Amino acid sequence: MASAKDLVEFIAKSLVDDPSQVRVSEIGGGASLILELRVGSEDMGRVIGRGGRTANAIRTLTRVLADRHGRRVTLEIV
Repeated sequence: MASAKDLVEFIAKSLVDDPSQVRVSEIGGGASLILELRVGSEDMGRVIGRGGRTANAIRTLTRVLADRHGRRVTLEIV
């Protein structure tokens, strides 16, 4: 079983030019979780995407995974 944190990290590392700068941290616990995604400034546009489409797609995938486990996840790109 993959966690939402692992999923976000995998997707972000696949998108950016410098995967070593990808950091995902968890805040909170229990039924609600906040994930903070940090990437290099030059890769921010790749993660957000045109009009925020890529970021919204990542958020959708994490919500689906979390719903399967009865949790709520919020993704923040910092």
